[in-house]
Amino acid sequence: MAKADTVLVTGGSGYIGGWCVIGLLRKGYSVRTTVRDLGREAGVRAAFATVVDAGDRLSFHAANLTSDAGWDAAAKGCDYVLHVASPLGVPEPKDPNDLIVPARDGALRALNAAIKAKVKRVVMTSSVAATAGPFDAPDGTFDETQWTDASDVRIGGYARSKTIAERAAWDLMATSKGATSLATVNPALVLGPVLSGDFSDSVQVVQRLLSGKIPGLPRLGFNIVDVRDVAELHIAAMTAPKAAGQRFIAAGDFAWMADLAALLRAQLGEEASKVPTRKAPDILIRLAALFDRDLKSVTPGLGRKRSFSSAKAEAVLGWRPRPLEATLLDCARSLIAAGVV
Repeated sequence: MAKADTVLVTGGSGYIGGWCVIGLLRKGYSVRTTVRDLGREAGVRAAFATVVDAGDRLSFHAANLTSDAGWDAAAKGCDYVLHVASPLGVPEPKDPNDLIVPARDGALRALNAAIKAKVKRVVMTSSVAATAGPFDAPDGTFDETQWTDASDVRIGGYARSKTIAERAAWDLMATSKGATSLATVNPALVLGPVLSGDFSDSVQVVQRLLSGKIPGLPRLGFNIVDVRDVAELHIAAMTAPKAAGQRFIAAGDFAWMADLAALLRAQLGEEASKVPTRKAPDILIRLAALFDRDLKSVTPGLGRKRSFSSAKAEAVLGWRPRPLEATLLDCARSLIAAGVV
């Protein structure tokens, strides 16, 4: 890598975006990052400074997924773009377009700016929610060849937004005549260390277990991946020639909520004293979901084991996810240290 290589990371104040910035700085890149409000710069810089010395290699630019302003200036002169910024999906909005429109239009704004700037490659953060096949597909293992049916209104707004945004990105690149290539990273449930008390929706799984906000353990399971490994996969896909035009699932081991609870209790002792031990019947969760929009979005997954394979990322890019236990415990301990449990 030449020292002059500059990477734009959209959404650097976010969970994945922040760790992408950190990973790039550690590898010697110059990094630009977008935030919606430049008033956040000091706080984000301070969070990064706890793990990496940015020196003079980090700059901030104002850009919003819902506005054209700022995108061309942020991308101009960059060698690569990691488009990580996307609207959050918890709680589930009443109108799915609240997620779909900014996700899709924001992706197109970032990609068009990258194409105009003639960057070498864009790596876009999608989700395994875009690789889950039809809503009523049987349980099994899914890979990058499969797509979620975003036209099915039974599918939650977040999954639809991720699918539609990724489809729009691939469609745009198919008509682009420039030299810019695209790759996507599709993470499973992202856990791992937080940099501050301002953390991602995905980390609420662990935060709620530790704080006792979940009175019983629902029959919900996920593939889990470490945020640091997700950042590493973005960076690997950014420069590897074989990654151009490819999707890559980032997923580690599958675990049920009861598995996570048991690990926390076994390893954290008194600090995990509020972690529930009882299992919550499906009917109780479905009843509670009538009054809790957070629960409503997860009830379709009760008892289902939809697993996602990262074999392609491992074979093509040599990527390896770290063990589930390390990811979970680093996440838990960082939440405890941040004073949010």
